[in-house]
Amino acid sequence: MAERRVNVGWAEGLHARPASIFVRAATASGVPVTIAKADGSPVNAASMLAVLGLGAQGGEEIVLTSDAEGADVALDRLAKLVAEGLDELPETV
Repeated sequence: MAERRVNVGWAEGLHARPASIFVRAATASGVPVTIAKADGSPVNAASMLAVLGLGAQGGEEIVLTSDAEGADVALDRLAKLVAEGLDELPETV
């Protein structure tokens, strides 16, 4: 199981626009990914309602996981997106 721990880089946390950007990126990754608060239960990273339901705040640690083939590359890209609070998924890490 591949895992990345990262702090949320968006000041507003994973709410509204940042959550939408993250969910689109998770879906585009092509691998099933879960997201959780450091002390919480994992949810489907491709589900807008699930991601919003986390209530992840800016600076808070989240955990991204996947056991699919290609997970390391996908998680690296998603972790970079979240940590840097980017407006779109980076083409390369």
